Amino acid sequence: MKYVLDKNEDALIVVDVQRDFCPGGALPTPEGDKVVPVLNLYVKKFDEAKALIVATRDWHPPNHISFKAYGGVWPPHCVQGTRGAEFHPGLALPEKAKIVSKATDPAKEAYSGFDGTGLGEELKGMGIKRVFVGGLATDYCVRNTVLDALKLGFENMLLEDAVRGINLKSSDSENAIEEMLKKGAKKVTLADLE
Repeated sequence: MKYVLDKNEDALIVVDVQRDFCPGGALPTPEGDKVVPVLNLYVKKFDEAKALIVATRDWHPPNHISFKAYGGVWPPHCVQGTRGAEFHPGLALPEKAKIVSKATDPAKEAYSGFDGTGLGEELKGMGIKRVFVGGLATDYCVRNTVLDALKLGFENMLLEDAVRGINLKSSDSENAIEEMLKKGAKKVTLADLE
C-alpha cells in the first residue's frame, strides 16, 4: 500500500538518534548509526510535504533514576548538555523540526516521547492524526513512543527500515515489533511513501 503524506494530518517522529545511542556512545545500540541515512530520506520527504517533523531526545539530569548509581539498569547516558546527548552529527534535521526533551525528571523513567512532554496534546491541537515513528531503540524508546501514540488515538506507522534495537535478549526487538503490530501499528518502509 502507498501512503501520501498530508501536511495537516501527518507527523514524523524521530526517536532518540543521539550520540550515546550510536556506536562509540555510552549506551550504543548495535548498528544504531545505520538508521541515520534512512531517517534523513524520511525527513526529506516530510520536509518536502511541509509536514511536521519531531525529534525526541533523552535529556537526563546527571542523577537520573535510570542510571546504575541511582538504582537503574543503564550506564549514565544522554546527560543534559553533554556531547553524548547531542543528535547524531549525520542526522539532517531541518531548523523548524520540533525538539522534544524527555526523561528530564531525575526521579522518573520516561522511554516514550509522549511521557510527561505534552507532545500528545500538542499534536492533537495541530490536527495530527497519523504519526510515522523511527529511531532508537526499537525495544525501548521506539516501542514506548509507538504504544503511547496508539493509546492516545493516533494512527501509527512504524518505520521498519529506520529502527534498530538494543536486544539485551536476542529476541527483544522482534517481540517489541510484534507487540506494536498487535496493538495496531502498521509497518511501513520508504518504498511505501509516495
